[in-house]
Amino acid sequence: MSPKLKKVVRWSVPAGLVVAVGLQLIPVKGIGTNPPERYQLPAPPEVEAIMRHACLDCHSNETSWPIYSRIAPGSWLMARDINNGRKHLNFSEWADTDEEERTLDFQNCWSQIESGEMPPWFYVFPFHPKAKLNDAQKATLKAFFMKDKDKPKAPPAEEHDAPAVAKGGSEAAPASK
Repeated sequence: MSPKLKKVVRWSVPAGLVVAVGLQLIPVKGIGTNPPERYQLPAPPEVEAIMRHACLDCHSNETSWPIYSRIAPGSWLMARDINNGRKHLNFSEWADTDEEERTLDFQNCWSQIESGEMPPWFYVFPFHPKAKLNDAQKATLKAFFMKDKDKPKAPPAEEHDAPAVAKGGSEAAPASK
């Protein structure tokens, strides 16, 4: 090794270590904690097991935070991906979601799985190989997600409590016996 290269290595390695240690001091909001909201998905056990491996770390408030999630810059990427996943779809906050929206969410889930967008490759490799969905798991998810696809929408609720209005614009008098 040339003396010039030795000098560069001698200074760049310690400088790199100082930068790496300094990065660890930059806090990342939300790493290691989960919001308290929870919702039990109405899914059979086999569907829930698949979703737990492939979906719920990013799309629920039940994220498993491994030790490497606290090491920068990976912690920044992980926090960004989980926050984005929860913004797009958070199964833990479904208590306030109506049935029609849930059906649409499930159809969108299947669309993204079918196209290969979910789960993303950078989640699967190298740390979560169990999240890679095989054909049988995809078929199980499709059957569950698309079960209400052709279900007719509920008709709008009729107003039974509103008083009847007569032709003249005033309330109709009750019928006499």
